Amino acid sequence: MKISFEHLVCSIWTVDLAYLLQKFNIRFSYFTVTFGANPNYSVETFYKEQLPNDLERVDMLFQKARGAGINIECSSIGGVEISQMILSGNYIAIALVDQYKLSQSWMEDVIIPGFYGNDSGYTGHYVVICGYDADADEFEIRDPASSRIHERVSSKRLEEARKSFGTDEDILLVIILATLSVVVIFVQ
Repeated sequence: MKISFEHLVCSIWTVDLAYLLQKFNIRFSYFTVTFGANPNYSVETFYKEQLPNDLERVDMLFQKARGAGINIECSSIGGVEISQMILSGNYIAIALVDQYKLSQSWMEDVIIPGFYGNDSGYTGHYVVICGYDADADEFEIRDPASSRIHERVSSKRLEEARKSFGTDEDILLVIILATLSVVVIFVQ
């Protein structure tokens, strides 16, 4: 299936990233707990404006994925499994997270804990998970919204952010052995 990325100006879904990886012949596994766009997310401010426009397009991409060589596993993958894959040295992961929940840990260091409460709505955001420290039980991530070169987040915080309502627990496990040269090009 040929996909036109010029039309993706308002919102990027994990399935869009899967098609992009496929276009560049990057091997990956795609895990999600929801096959297609979840119309229940329309109550979230983050999705409210764009979801009605995206439902048909996203559902079509899911329906045509297998024919395009994209295998989507409709299942949850936990933090232990992610840490094992990262530690194997064969994978990095691109995870959809709730940016607010992910950033709470460093916000609490800067702001009086609990001052803003927990009523901030969902904000979808992608991070790359590229390392794991078993002793500290922390993942090393690359966050395009952060100015930090190296960023660590506890496995508990990452799980909360990954499993938040709105994420569908979407994760792309990118096989890096065969695609290392391609990944390096994107990073530079």
